Amino acid sequence: MRDVNLIRQEIQDGKAILGIEFGSTRIKAVLIDSTSAPVASGSHGWENSLIDGIWTYSLEDIWTGLQDAYQDLLRDVKDQYGVEIENLAAIGFSAMMHGYMVFDKDDQLMVPFRTWRNTITGEAAEKLFDLFQYNIPQRWSIAHLYQSILNGEPHVKDITYLSTLAGYIHWQMTGKKVLGVGDASGMFPIDPATKDYDQTMVEKFDALVADKNFPWKLRDIMPKVLVAGEDAGVLTEEGAKKLDISGKLKAGIPVCPPEGDAGTGMVATNSVRQRTGNVSAGTSVFLMAVLEKVLTKPYVELDMVTTPDASLVAMVHCNNCTSDLNAWVGLFREFMETMGMKVDMNELYGNLYRKALEGDKDCGGLMAYNYVSGEGITAFDEGRPLFARTANANFNLANFMRSHLYSSLATLKIGMDILFKQEHVELDELMGHGGLFKTKGVGQSIMAAAANTPVTVMETAGEGGAWGIALLAAYMVNKKEGESLADYLSNKVFAGEKGSTLAPDPEDVKGFDEFTEYYKQTLPMERAAVETMNKYM
Repeated sequence: MRDVNLIRQEIQDGKAILGIEFGSTRIKAVLIDSTSAPVASGSHGWENSLIDGIWTYSLEDIWTGLQDAYQDLLRDVKDQYGVEIENLAAIGFSAMMHGYMVFDKDDQLMVPFRTWRNTITGEAAEKLFDLFQYNIPQRWSIAHLYQSILNGEPHVKDITYLSTLAGYIHWQMTGKKVLGVGDASGMFPIDPATKDYDQTMVEKFDALVADKNFPWKLRDIMPKVLVAGEDAGVLTEEGAKKLDISGKLKAGIPVCPPEGDAGTGMVATNSVRQRTGNVSAGTSVFLMAVLEKVLTKPYVELDMVTTPDASLVAMVHCNNCTSDLNAWVGLFREFMETMGMKVDMNELYGNLYRKALEGDKDCGGLMAYNYVSGEGITAFDEGRPLFARTANANFNLANFMRSHLYSSLATLKIGMDILFKQEHVELDELMGHGGLFKTKGVGQSIMAAAANTPVTVMETAGEGGAWGIALLAAYMVNKKEGESLADYLSNKVFAGEKGSTLAPDPEDVKGFDEFTEYYKQTLPMERAAVETMNKYM
């Protein structure tokens, strides 16, 4: 732990670095010092809304959330160090990837922000897969754009800018319409050789929609692609006022290329080098494997994206992870409160998660589906959380919790099995981060069983993407000439970093494999739940 006086002086001298990430349920701000250690933080909770069948966040929620998270950080700085932030060495903005934000010539949002959670672009995704011979998931920005075209939506002809949430925030902060390559790779396929949008596919798309006679070409409306470390502009006077409502933050601060949560997760777990991987498990869950070579063919279950420095990555992304699990924990909390008990949520989560380790390896005849929303890997446009069991199941709390933990990762496992068992991708290490890993040893052991790979959780894993984007900002202003992002992270950030590693238990692996087979075979049960509840409820 560094001396408080040294940290205070760095903040006063404007040498600290700020990272802010818009997650699905929380906007988090992290301040780091010259050693890259987090020294203060702030946050703001928020939730998406389902409006007219679209998962969205309003612009008002975006800006009030950003400002509140920053003000919360300022309070933490004031409480710990007795100073205020007036200047910074650098800033980075990150957000959940994908989605659809389009603006007109007056910079006005044309339709409500369509987030990654929407599964409304199935026709477009399928046609683009055939056109590009490249997997285009439903949540990708290009799928949303093409679906809007197929739907004949009138706004499309007037689009002047298409971006992600991170790109939008960065634009408002700096005036620059740019995007980090990792986030850009969730908008449109990237050519790792050029570190830019794949030009052949750009031309194919422009030809595909040529008969529409739009006044734009695809490159006209998408952000310029930047790799980690490149200049992405500075905080403008207007941007400073939007971020810090107190008006004390100075303009002119360098801002790094905006990135998506997948990229910041890779950075926060030191997983940008080839043969490394990480899994982020929270509201959604995704695994990133940095590849040594391209896969033998495209798979609808696997996204091809990049690291923030443009290395090719296979991504297994699932829309649903812990939301249903959290809802059940909330039910247990309500029961305890009804019984007059005082509830500590960290203790409740910890006890319930640890109880799961006592359960049968295959969950003893219990089955859970955690589909709050649709799930592309298993071809669901909608989801309904569902729990079922056989009449003679070993129905107890341990198996109940274990089934929901398995369910949180089961769809991810379907994609991972393709990657590891069919494509024979090998990883030297798999890093875990996110809420699922907060209870020591539980989510980690379940994940190790799912991947049949040792899983490491670092002490800093809880810092997440806000820390990751702060590290990218630090890399931009502190890197040596020719120093790669992987070398910078290994030598300057993670040298001597402590972590715990759990190898997969063979019996857990076998049990999870059996559960996954049951899970796939009983998917018609989940489909029936969607269809019948739509019809009658």
